[in-house]
Amino acid sequence: MVALRPLIPLLIAAGILLAGNGMQGTLIAIRGAEEGFSTALIGLIGAGYFAGFMAGCFIVPYLLRSVGHIRVFAALAAIAASATLLLILVIDPWAWFLLRFLIGLCFASLFATIESWINSEVPNRVRGKMLSIYRLVDLSAVIGGQFLIPLFGISGINTFALMVIMITLSLVPISLADRSNPKPPEAFKFSLSFLWWLSPLACIGCVAIGITGSAFRIIGPVYAQSIGLSVPQVATFMSFGIFGGTVLQYPLGWFSDRYDRRFALIIASSGASLAGIFTTLFAGTDPFLNYLGIFLFGCFALPLYSLSAAHANDYAQGGNYILIAAGMMFFWSLGAVTGPPVASFLMEAYGPEVLFTFTSAVHIALVFVTLWRMTVRGAVPREQRSKFVGLLRTSPIMMKLARGRPEKEQRS
Repeated sequence: MVALRPLIPLLIAAGILLAGNGMQGTLIAIRGAEEGFSTALIGLIGAGYFAGFMAGCFIVPYLLRSVGHIRVFAALAAIAASATLLLILVIDPWAWFLLRFLIGLCFASLFATIESWINSEVPNRVRGKMLSIYRLVDLSAVIGGQFLIPLFGISGINTFALMVIMITLSLVPISLADRSNPKPPEAFKFSLSFLWWLSPLACIGCVAIGITGSAFRIIGPVYAQSIGLSVPQVATFMSFGIFGGTVLQYPLGWFSDRYDRRFALIIASSGASLAGIFTTLFAGTDPFLNYLGIFLFGCFALPLYSLSAAHANDYAQGGNYILIAAGMMFFWSLGAVTGPPVASFLMEAYGPEVLFTFTSAVHIALVFVTLWRMTVRGAVPREQRSKFVGLLRTSPIMMKLARGRPEKEQRS
């Protein structure tokens, strides 16, 4: 694929970075439980990360405009590495909350930098597939990272040091590659109303997967420990869920490139709902059934973000890719701030099995919202997408929205 070649250094850097970050969510949950933190407190620490994510979404467009993609990536990766090292030097729940907030801010900016970089380099006809490849890199790296946790152990400094090394090494391919470096964006205002006008469904889809994905990533290890799984089994449980996300990531992206992306959203949301129901009703404390349930959950739930982001980017102008990347992450983090505290509260009140009842309810709601949006807004045929985007580009409403000055009459 010709479009992929100049993005290879970026994808390598993303893989190293995401492996280090993916380890951190699981390690914080397991280590926090070992330190005596309650489930609710672990959920709050997880919410701190996603609150930082929300803040980063507002900051990154202006950073990219000021200094460009490569310098932003380098600076924020260095800050994230330093904050990760401080986690082991200061073991206190409130210090962890603040440090995870800072780390979330950095990673939101790093992810928005990567995704806007990718979207600026690829045309609509292959966007779903390219974002799926990026997500495959993401999920594969995180899977590998999970098994490093039992290898290096949850006690002491070793695993934290390894995460710092990985975050730092992600700077190497970005710093040495010069074949792909998008121009800094032109001046614009970070406008959530513009993003909502562009695609309400994409915004809602990102909120939904933010709720369920964060509950899985942050509270999933606590759930696994609660049903009696050992640390290696917890890592296996999390890896099965993340590996599931790699199985249907590309096929659903391919399907969404050829048909209405909303059909792909319905398929993925319905499958995630059924997987959660299966885990709640049948898995119990059986390791194999829990592995199967979380694998099916990952297969359908984890591709939802890239499908939602691709749906929004179908209607993007060239200068809006950074705005959309940051905006989709904002809506994702809006859901992600909610997911861990709500899931941890429900687990403390009703037991660990309620976690996947909660995720199933959210995914079922997304199915109904998608069906409703299909009655409100017609699909843009694949062969007409470029023409449609061209019309949007010359629309006075769109041009004003892109400058952050939405008109009252924009929605009809």
